[in-house]
Amino acid sequence: MNALNNNATPPTPAIAPGAEEIDVRRAAAALAARFPGGIDPRVRAVVPGFDAPFFQAGLAGYSDAAMRLIARRNGCPFCVTEALLDRTLLAGGRGFAKADLGELHDNVPGGEDDHPLACQIMGSSPREMAAAALKVAEQGVRGDRHYRQMAYSGMSEDEKREVEAVHLRLPGGSQVGRVKVDDAEFDPTEGCAVDGGEEWDCTPVELEEPGPDFPATAGAQELGGGCRGAAATMTFEVIDVNLACPVKKVRSKARGGHWLAEPDGAIEILEAVREAVPAHVPCTVKMRRSYDDTPEMAANFERIFEAAMSIGYAWATVHARTVEQKYIGPSRWTFLRELVRRFPDAIVFGSGDVWEVGDIFRMIEYTGVAGVSVARGCIGNPWIFRQARQMLAGESPTAPSLDEQRRVLEDHYRLLLRVTGGRGREDHPKVQSIVGKQMRKFGIRFAVHHPDAETVRKRFIAVNSIDDWMGVLGACYAG
Repeated sequence: MNALNNNATPPTPAIAPGAEEIDVRRAAAALAARFPGGIDPRVRAVVPGFDAPFFQAGLAGYSDAAMRLIARRNGCPFCVTEALLDRTLLAGGRGFAKADLGELHDNVPGGEDDHPLACQIMGSSPREMAAAALKVAEQGVRGDRHYRQMAYSGMSEDEKREVEAVHLRLPGGSQVGRVKVDDAEFDPTEGCAVDGGEEWDCTPVELEEPGPDFPATAGAQELGGGCRGAAATMTFEVIDVNLACPVKKVRSKARGGHWLAEPDGAIEILEAVREAVPAHVPCTVKMRRSYDDTPEMAANFERIFEAAMSIGYAWATVHARTVEQKYIGPSRWTFLRELVRRFPDAIVFGSGDVWEVGDIFRMIEYTGVAGVSVARGCIGNPWIFRQARQMLAGESPTAPSLDEQRRVLEDHYRLLLRVTGGRGREDHPKVQSIVGKQMRKFGIRFAVHHPDAETVRKRFIAVNSIDDWMGVLGACYAG
């Protein structure tokens, strides 16, 4: 789901009568006085380290390890990966690494600093979603075959052929391959069959904290500022189920926002994931306020929301647009306010029309949500998180200096080279070409903060290589 495509409209004010009158400085001060760090203690209890009432949303094509680390270095307390497809994970695709961070993929935790982190998954089958969620929660401690068996054993031959016929590709277009559905049958309560007739226990694995002698990986040290080892850095603290993606090609395959129109299926997925994932790993859900604005769909949302809370989901992040809206028009903060009022015991995070730091505190004050998921508003603007922390501390939010902008742009580029190429391959022409093109979309957004924004934006549009990139920095950010 690319939040900047799909006919997205420019920044708009939310539907929130009276919100414009809120004194955001006073709201931030009141929040800081109410809770340490301004965050509901229930959130801290679920995810230690989540210490401020905002976080970076999962953004397709954007929120990889590089973007997340830049956000964290500017005060973001919690991040969400791009939405990972369950079937891609089961086929051996990205979401965790089999070696170390020297082979870093987009959505692998980026070292010690990239925590706490939620892995967001989406799919169309409760069994596939459950197996994929367990795989990322355990970080692949079992062989790939075992997770596929959990998802596909007992299928008819027609069902197997349907699964195996699907070509899986990563968002950038690179081929993953096909899911290989194994024939072996198993009972997940008894163990599952493996090569050689051996039995494998398929109950969730309790992951141990590594000791001080656990060897650290070079990749993790470089990206994350030094870590105690792969086991410490390759975990996800939260599994987030995406029932929100509005993109047509996603919905057409019964994924993401599709499920808001089918509450029975949505609840089956939520139940399957929560049952599969070890109890100590929190599960959360991402939703939109409805599939559309009909009373039937409004009732569907409420049923799914209530089910998620009763099943044991820690919180729900609710985007205040409908699925059919995609990113067109304003979000309805009035909906979020009413939702919080009706379900005071539930933890709700809000999303939609958060464009600058004042919107964070405006949404919290107006709606009563526990915190804010910052999406499009943080692309090219990691300083929104620093500014929010400044306001919580009673300080005036500061805009980034030209020198600071340059440092962040250089840092982001370096990190993205590592994410894309892995350690030792940053200088490869193909890697540099890919990264140059990827950074264009970030540079265009970063340019907004430059005094000569339009000139810089046009320069970034023409970037294709690291030389082009450094040329823009040298010409426009010399200070």
